[in-house]
Amino acid sequence: MQPHYIILLIVAYFSILIFISYFTGKSADNTTFFKANNASPWYLVAFGMIGASLSGVTFISVPGWVEAQNMSYFQMVLGYIVGYAVIGLVLLPLYYKLNLTSIYTYLEDRFGRFSYKTGASFFLLSRTIGAAFRLFLVAKVLQVVLFDDFGVPFWVTVSITILLIWLYTFKGGIKTIVWTDTLQTLFMLIAVGVCIYTISSEMKISNLFTYVSENKLSKTFFFDDISKGNYFWKQFLSGAFIAIVMTGLDQDMMQKNLTCRNLKDAQKNMFWFTIVLVIVNFFVLALGILLTDYAQQIGIDAHKDQLFPVIATSGKLGLATALFFILGLIAAAYSSADSALTSLTTSFSIDILEIDKKKNKKDQIKTRKKIHVVFSILLILIILIFKYFIANESVIANIFKAAGYTYGPLLGLYAFGLFTQLKVKDKMVPAICILAPILTFIISYHSLKFFDFDVGFFVLVLNGFLTFLGLYLFKRNTKNA
Repeated sequence: MQPHYIILLIVAYFSILIFISYFTGKSADNTTFFKANNASPWYLVAFGMIGASLSGVTFISVPGWVEAQNMSYFQMVLGYIVGYAVIGLVLLPLYYKLNLTSIYTYLEDRFGRFSYKTGASFFLLSRTIGAAFRLFLVAKVLQVVLFDDFGVPFWVTVSITILLIWLYTFKGGIKTIVWTDTLQTLFMLIAVGVCIYTISSEMKISNLFTYVSENKLSKTFFFDDISKGNYFWKQFLSGAFIAIVMTGLDQDMMQKNLTCRNLKDAQKNMFWFTIVLVIVNFFVLALGILLTDYAQQIGIDAHKDQLFPVIATSGKLGLATALFFILGLIAAAYSSADSALTSLTTSFSIDILEIDKKKNKKDQIKTRKKIHVVFSILLILIILIFKYFIANESVIANIFKAAGYTYGPLLGLYAFGLFTQLKVKDKMVPAICILAPILTFIISYHSLKFFDFDVGFFVLVLNGFLTFLGLYLFKRNTKNA
């Protein structure tokens, strides 16, 4: 694939995003940046959230998992339905009732200042690592297929990547994100559709659904061995809790929901978002079956995260497929990363610096803009650490997985706040939330080592339970104690 084609694609792509940001950023203030003036159409929010939920990691990794895990990932996707129902029926009414800008301010009202700062800090840590890792994957692909040919160093590639995100988000913030994410989700879904169509044509598949259902890799439900990580109830329940914490307790995802005009619109958004996300995940997994069979058919030795990129850019499926793959990858990654940068700026501004309490509006805007720049630079630095100081990619993957541990304390905090009337010793909350992930790791490690029991994604539930237990042990007996 010729590099100049990719350059033209990237220039055209970001020109459109900057064009959108120009119009959405007019007369923007902090209310626009943080909440889009509560004027976002729910259907745009719902559609845009698809791309933010999937991300470049899902776009690349999920098709590659099918060879080893079949379609077991869909068990987790079915669990998402339960999780999103909890968000729509329990969490969104709470957030709208309290008229929140940052969802973590609920923790201050419920428990106290230490709980509030702890919850926000865990989000900031997790989302910073997660966003950096997603961008790292995309930057690596762009480096190989484009910038290496021009002798451009990796740090320049990363800096350009972050600069482009900063450029179209610094003014309009979440208002811009609602519109750009909609466009980026559309590009990503078109890319998946084009790849499925092209491979199906190459393999002369007349009916995709019949081919998938009869394929040996289409096994979805696993009830055989409770000790395995793909056991149905482990993945189903993990999917439900992952949806709750990584969407409902995540400022990044909830910030979009809170831009809707009212609670009813936000709930409609969650309902349709759930339906579309389940369908899209099915097609991504179906693409994984096609890619695996196609690679074996034509003798391409590519597996896991390399499967989709190698086949799509090999030239065997044509230039259009290669270009749509690059477009889909960029769209999936940026729809996740741009909202992450905006939510990190929001959370740090509101939760840590509390700029909303400043009387001077101009000072608020200046501070928010500085924070936006700081987080942009921080993302660059973390990506470069992944590249130059952690050479072992499996270690990088483990770091990304470890970010999931930070959501467990949020799960425990919100569960304790919503389902009990108890108060806690607020000053003990930071220690409890640090200790719970450590104990979770120890239990998970030893259960696999000594009992051959893979906790898998269920670490999130275990982590949340230990946090809940710790809060209960340090409860206060009376409201005024």
